[in-house]
Amino acid sequence: MPTEVAKIEIKSVRDASGLAEVIASGAFAADEVVAVIGKTEGNGGVNDFTRILADQAFRAVLEEHGDRPRSEIEQIPMVWSGGCDGVITPHATVFARTAEGAAYTDEPRLVVGTAMSDTIAPEDIGRPAMVATVAEGVRRAMRDAGISDPADVHYVQTKTPLLTTETIADARGRGRSTFTDDTLESMGVSNGTTGLGIAVALGEIDMPGPEAICKNLDLYSSVASCSSGVELDQAQIVLFGNRAGAGGRFRIGHGVMRDALDIGGIFDAIGNAGLQLPDRPVAEDLDGRVVNCFIKCEADRRATLRGRRQIMLDDSDVHHHRHIKGAVGALAAAAIGDPAVFVSVDAMHQGPHGGGPVIAIVEPRP
Repeated sequence: MPTEVAKIEIKSVRDASGLAEVIASGAFAADEVVAVIGKTEGNGGVNDFTRILADQAFRAVLEEHGDRPRSEIEQIPMVWSGGCDGVITPHATVFARTAEGAAYTDEPRLVVGTAMSDTIAPEDIGRPAMVATVAEGVRRAMRDAGISDPADVHYVQTKTPLLTTETIADARGRGRSTFTDDTLESMGVSNGTTGLGIAVALGEIDMPGPEAICKNLDLYSSVASCSSGVELDQAQIVLFGNRAGAGGRFRIGHGVMRDALDIGGIFDAIGNAGLQLPDRPVAEDLDGRVVNCFIKCEADRRATLRGRRQIMLDDSDVHHHRHIKGAVGALAAAAIGDPAVFVSVDAMHQGPHGGGPVIAIVEPRP
């Protein structure tokens, strides 16, 4: 079935009116929605409840306008990344498998697969058991997308649990230790461990030992974008690739930003998705055919950028997550000419150190 994609602006923390409008327009039916990936306007931290508010609002619209029972709607992966620092606009990208699509084409077109992993115990976060659990979940999502060759996978978006004081206490009560007692640190640990699980599933790396997890930053996935939160105890996995004969209007591709200034990595992803670009592209060359870009980034732990000193890691007033998200968000918005871009931090094991993966969904020119 063809995959339809819509980018929807979120006008307030509880707003999902844009989703209702797209459904009413006939672009796709509520019961055809299979995944949502969005940015919300909270602080992006452990206590960012704007993610939960957005989740509730979007699921309520699907329930109101569709026929699926609430129990099925609750299983739809919705990955919410908090924090719209700088110029980033709160928004959601909605994916639907449609009964009616564009004319058939032999050209590869966007497909999406979803899966929920097995439960991830708090003591497994940051450890090989979580890597293995995520890897198996990614393989399930590949099967759901009808993709057999890992080379056809261009984007794996996940949401996994992080540690809270309650789950740390739960592990200790069962005689287990946790990777860290710092709940904020556990966000990055969960993301990084998940990135390794994606890399293992796609054959980008071999299964790492415990000493490499969150330590050896030369190990990474080039297609992983991992977020974590308090609202689940499994890995929600949304996997995207191209498949010949899938039909539809869209293609997906990926690239890598080598550092926070690598605007070329963004255009590489757009070109990899199938949009022909000049040698030195600018936003006007895209002709409105980029649906969205999805980017992971993080502050370089060496506190340098192209040989220049950086101070964001030493800022006690504003966390470095907010610095780097705002900076890369501005770069991405300038590249595609749209501030509604998905930029997420904590990119450990997701792209090279100091950089991160870039994924682009485009509507190719006829």
